[in-house]
Amino acid sequence: MIATNIPERLHGVNLGGWLVLEKWMVPSLFTGLDATDETTWCAELGPEAAPRLRAHWNGFIRREDFAWLAEHGVNAVRIPVGHWLFGLPYPYHPKYGESRHPFVEGGIDVLDRAMGWAAEFGLGIVLDLHAAPGCQNGFDNGGILNVVDWPGNPEYIDYSVEFLGRLAARYRAESALLGIELLNEPRWDVPTDLLRDYSRRAAAAIRAHVPPERAAIVLHDGFRSHREYVGLFPAPEHQNVLFDIHRYQCFNREDLDMDIHGHLRKAGDDWRQELADIKRELALPTFVGEWSLGLNLEVVSLWAEGPYDYALTSMNDYQRGVAYRAYAAAQLLAFEHCRGWFFWSYKTETTPEWSFRDCVERGWLPARF
Repeated sequence: MIATNIPERLHGVNLGGWLVLEKWMVPSLFTGLDATDETTWCAELGPEAAPRLRAHWNGFIRREDFAWLAEHGVNAVRIPVGHWLFGLPYPYHPKYGESRHPFVEGGIDVLDRAMGWAAEFGLGIVLDLHAAPGCQNGFDNGGILNVVDWPGNPEYIDYSVEFLGRLAARYRAESALLGIELLNEPRWDVPTDLLRDYSRRAAAAIRAHVPPERAAIVLHDGFRSHREYVGLFPAPEHQNVLFDIHRYQCFNREDLDMDIHGHLRKAGDDWRQELADIKRELALPTFVGEWSLGLNLEVVSLWAEGPYDYALTSMNDYQRGVAYRAYAAAQLLAFEHCRGWFFWSYKTETTPEWSFRDCVERGWLPARF
């Protein structure tokens, strides 16, 4: 296999809620607003958006956070970014309202600083196109809630390819760069053929600037079987391609109705077997790009309807702590059967089971990795 700077085992965190806003992660920014995502937040605030968002960029994640992660044995971060990162121009969407260009400029300078901090403390970075023009999944994390216009608009797709090429050109010499993810969580009903074609084009745009020995191409599963991607990036023509899956247990009815013992079985046994199947059938190194200790859908969702069952509702504090530690251990052991993982996310304002730092400080996760 081609030599790269990617660690043999990725023990990482996502820096979510930083360069792509999510209301449930940073509710204080949305207080008093109708906005549900970064697009409508910027459009609603207008000129007031810039000072508020720049203060958030400077305070939410700082150099000291990279130092803390390194001290606890974390070796990588995955950084979600939006298509507006480079500033003007970017494609228009009707959700922008009267302003054709509502997004706050300057995020690219924040990412530049993050690259320097990562290099200083020996962390790698996976850059992730989290919010594509027109939104690829209809979630707030895709930039626009309840809108999925990316797959039907060639301008949006073309811009995404161009955007990834620009990312690769800008950071190709950075020692911290581990990989570039083509698209985060495209919706399950986006045609696989469209995703396969887009992925080939996007990978070529990246490889025009970054050779395989410098950084990986990262492909997300798009909420579908890994078998739909077999043969997409065959070796030896394509080298250093990683497959990203996200695994949670709070977003469907089956999981919501499950007790803690069912969650432990699913994490420790079913997911371990799934990873073995991917390794055998897809033949691409795989990592779990998002996971958490979250089991309560009510605290994270802007879109799902109740009832919200919760496996730990009837437990006392002692039992709940034991359950979180067990659930964490089951996942960590399963994920040792792949290339590694990135916890979602490093920090949140109000949901400790989704905050890596809170989970470590509460003893739900190990103190060092």
